[in-house]
Amino acid sequence: MRPPSQSHVIWKFGFPTRGLPVCGFSTFNFNITYEKMGKNKKDKKKGKGAEKTTAKTEKKLTNKLKKELQAIGEDDIEDILSQIEKEEKRRLQVTEVVINPPSRRLNFSFVAHPDKEQLILYGGEFFNGQKTFVYGDLFFYNIANDNWTVVKAPNGPAPRCGHQMVASSANKGQLWIFGGEFASPTQSQFYHYKDLWVFHLANKQWEKITASNGPSARSGHRMVLVKKQLLVFGGFHDNLRDYKYYNDIYSFNTETYKWVKLEPSGTPPSPRSGCCMVATNDGKILIYGGYSKEKVKKDLDKGHVFNDAFMLTPDKNDTTGSKFKWVQVKLGGTSFSSRCSMPIVSTVNNLTAYTYGGVFDIEDDEENLSGNFFNDFYQLDLEKLIWNNVTLSGKKEKVNKARRKNKEGDAEGDDKEEMEVEKIEEKIEQTTISDDGIFKVTVGPAPTCSKSNAIFDKQDLTILFQPSPRMNCGLAIKHGILYLYGGMFEDGDKQITFSDFYSLDLKKLDEWKTIIADDTSKVEWLGSDSENEDEEEESEDEEEEEEDSEGSGMETD
Repeated sequence: MRPPSQSHVIWKFGFPTRGLPVCGFSTFNFNITYEKMGKNKKDKKKGKGAEKTTAKTEKKLTNKLKKELQAIGEDDIEDILSQIEKEEKRRLQVTEVVINPPSRRLNFSFVAHPDKEQLILYGGEFFNGQKTFVYGDLFFYNIANDNWTVVKAPNGPAPRCGHQMVASSANKGQLWIFGGEFASPTQSQFYHYKDLWVFHLANKQWEKITASNGPSARSGHRMVLVKKQLLVFGGFHDNLRDYKYYNDIYSFNTETYKWVKLEPSGTPPSPRSGCCMVATNDGKILIYGGYSKEKVKKDLDKGHVFNDAFMLTPDKNDTTGSKFKWVQVKLGGTSFSSRCSMPIVSTVNNLTAYTYGGVFDIEDDEENLSGNFFNDFYQLDLEKLIWNNVTLSGKKEKVNKARRKNKEGDAEGDDKEEMEVEKIEEKIEQTTISDDGIFKVTVGPAPTCSKSNAIFDKQDLTILFQPSPRMNCGLAIKHGILYLYGGMFEDGDKQITFSDFYSLDLKKLDEWKTIIADDTSKVEWLGSDSENEDEEEESEDEEEEEEDSEGSGMETD
């Protein structure tokens, strides 16, 4: 079963599987005063009684948690975060160190530098089967030099995962980070953030924004930058006792530093986390898919993967930038199976977006899930709202001596020895699906070998490589090159967190290039206590079966 903090917080970048309800309803107590009828005192008594009951319940749960934490030797999560904050305050200067690539992690944020030839990775988490590690590292990948630098600056945010980060070229470059969560090592405690930070790229300084009226604490939300506005949508909150999914949307003005809760007209998307959220060229916002859970009965939740789409459209006559309308839309083109934890990234001009991978969880029973992971590569035309399955063409190279052999095995004449790989492959009928003025994207059927009876040497045939199936990988585009980093896959009960790194030229669409290969055999996996117990039981059962088999065999002889 997928551990709570690895939820698809798509959400975490995708969607959480730890199980929370689709939406929560707040109960409001309206105390109406009727002085003459004498109900005021009764109402007050009822209100105080409910408050006392809630307080007693909360106190019991708190004391129970303290005892459980003492038993496993873990501090209260707020004490853990307080200690991290104290250590952060001891940092007095900025340090930059060239290091090895980041360690394995999931639910990090990954964006292109707004000005330099760099990619930026922040935060994330890693689960080794027994413990969860949450990170607060800020990495810069230099594309030209092919190296990683970790930057540590004073007074930065606490470690987190399932947050959102966007980059802006304003004021010599900024990184905006909102929300996310922190999990204790044993995953017995979770803390959701509602803080907003900006990292100033020019002087490498963190700034915590203290504006009021912002979104509640959450993770698994989505955030995009449109002109001077940060728009935050959806997400969820879970404290292991109660949970809630959101479909609210907030706007933060990066110049005035003010939050505004938007109240769009129209029918909004259902509450969800881990959806695809992307801005279009004309200032609209597209929401696609996502995940939520609803309570079916006590201690049983049912997950739901969405495949609907909505457009948040600004009011043309509005000068305040706060009037919008929700409109449900249908995405055409290639159809594909439902999934979540599928990241999306758009080109600079917001005319085209790309997605990779994803997962669809299958509920084996009330307690266990198995995931169907994908490595599909799709392109979304943001003007026509059409999906396309992108097929790579393969690198075209000349073959020195590709010999054609006849049925008798004799090589034919030298005039047929010189051939090009594209003549070996069938001609691919290509269709232009996107032309944004910078480059065209074409798709067509996958290349296949010639259907003739010719036999070619194996070295002449090219099998196109594609990154393996995964959820929640990082996607970023810089100068027409798509970069893919990491992600996660499940092999039975084992969670494989990747640290591989690839690039693809979106103009050529020829082949994925490996920047960092990944040896998954080195992934640390300790397994949970329950898994170890199950393995021991299975091993004992197998030994007993072998003994019984040997015993029966001896009697037969």
